[in-house]
Amino acid sequence: MQNINATFTIAFRDIAKLLRDRTRIMASFIFPIIFIGVLGTSLQQNLAEGLGYNFLVFVLTGVLGQTLFQSTSAGIISLVEDRQNDFAQEMFIAPISRYSILLGKILGETLVSLMQIIGIVAFGYIMGIPLDIFSLLRLIPFVFVVAFFGGAFGVFVMSNLSDQRAANQIFPFILFPQFFLAGVFNPIQQLPLPILIASRIAPMTYAVDLLRSVYYYGKPEYDKTVLFNPALNLSVVAGLGIIFLVVGTYIFVKNERNK
Repeated sequence: MQNINATFTIAFRDIAKLLRDRTRIMASFIFPIIFIGVLGTSLQQNLAEGLGYNFLVFVLTGVLGQTLFQSTSAGIISLVEDRQNDFAQEMFIAPISRYSILLGKILGETLVSLMQIIGIVAFGYIMGIPLDIFSLLRLIPFVFVVAFFGGAFGVFVMSNLSDQRAANQIFPFILFPQFFLAGVFNPIQQLPLPILIASRIAPMTYAVDLLRSVYYYGKPEYDKTVLFNPALNLSVVAGLGIIFLVVGTYIFVKNERNK
């Protein structure tokens, strides 16, 4: 019971931090506005006839997957910074399981990312993007899967970082190239071989494609917008998520015990 209480306390702390952090809230919506509103609209006007599908819907579904993956993974990475402040020091020396800390962070950042994608979907409707409400509702269970995947990836990366400086230098280098390799803003069916290999290695690729494959399932645009079928995407996301979480948690707990 003590560990369960700790898990929920850490989760709600992350939500409270988001609500107090106006800069983070603004940043969470500025990037989607830029990429969907500016980049997406421009490319839609220039490529609409040749693509055969609405490019804004394509970009928005990609941004949903990217936001879920990035927000949860970045939230877990913040544990590196948390180690250096007073609250985190008390948290790490408290008589609770390190697994509870990680589960609480994943749960908290999942809830934070859900709040963000609700705003993104609302922005899409304000812009007049023709989103299918039934396809969006179909995404709900997979949204939690993608958020868990991002959190597990964050645990794996964070477990191998020694300090905040390393996190600030390495994590953006690992994450940002995946925006393009995963096809968040651009189709990636046809790529040069080296980039194709990098794209298929990038974990975010399967997070983004999972949401797209579920959203477009049964639609005429399916073959033009989706890389793999939903079952394959789900298997890769679940399998890699478990590996990242188990290995990352083991390394994290081992490092904490050795302090």
